[in-house]
Amino acid sequence: MGKRIVPALRYAILILVAIVMVGPFVWMFATSLKSQEEIFRTPPRWIPEHLTLANYERIVHVLPLGSMLLNSFTVAIGATVGQVLSCSLAAYAFARMRFRGKTTIYLLLLATMMLPGQVTMIPVFLIMRSLGLIDTLQALIVPAFFGGAFGTFLLRQFFATIPVELEDAARIDGCGRFRIFWRIFLPLSKPALATLALFTFMSYWNDLLGPVIYLSSTEKATLTVGLANLQSDIMTTRYDILMAGAVLSVLPILLLFLVGQRWFVRGITLTGLKQ
Repeated sequence: MGKRIVPALRYAILILVAIVMVGPFVWMFATSLKSQEEIFRTPPRWIPEHLTLANYERIVHVLPLGSMLLNSFTVAIGATVGQVLSCSLAAYAFARMRFRGKTTIYLLLLATMMLPGQVTMIPVFLIMRSLGLIDTLQALIVPAFFGGAFGTFLLRQFFATIPVELEDAARIDGCGRFRIFWRIFLPLSKPALATLALFTFMSYWNDLLGPVIYLSSTEKATLTVGLANLQSDIMTTRYDILMAGAVLSVLPILLLFLVGQRWFVRGITLTGLKQ
């Protein structure tokens, strides 16, 4: 009897946690299909009495939705490519190469994870200004090509699980360092690379502080900036339009996770099995 009760309780807790996690997204989607009057009706209703897609039509007229989506995709994809490329190169060096001070440099890199973003905000802004990248999307993309502590740590832990014999066999066949990295380590590390790509894409897609600091023109604004301005541009906050924009903002992340779910879960499971 006890063997049946414990799994039942476990599944009941998981279902309860899933409802708590999914509930806000269901409410957001339902609100985007309601009118402004129905949103404030008491008692509130999860299912709208009159479904309407008018909110999605209005947001196109309120915001330059096309350019904002394009800017968000440009920043998120460019930064993801930069992070995956630079972090994988650094992780390979820390996992496989031997050089003086490797442990010290690696520990210093991990220590930067404890620094809040506000510490580096002003120095990075001054660098971007000296390079003439203010009010350009490059100001948000270029820093991603210089690696990151989290991505380097994640990939380094995964690279450490790859058998040394594969690297030795490739070296006997005449492969150099970069070819071993490109032909062996990257193909075998697809789960970890997909995990890092998903985290990076989600971080830059949802970023609001960066675009607010570096971008000033409306035609270069991202979707997060548009949704933030939506609350101040309208005299009375239109939660129906705001929720429609939020749904459009969440959809790319949701689709990306559904497509790469297998690699994402596998990458989280396998990373860190070997120190």
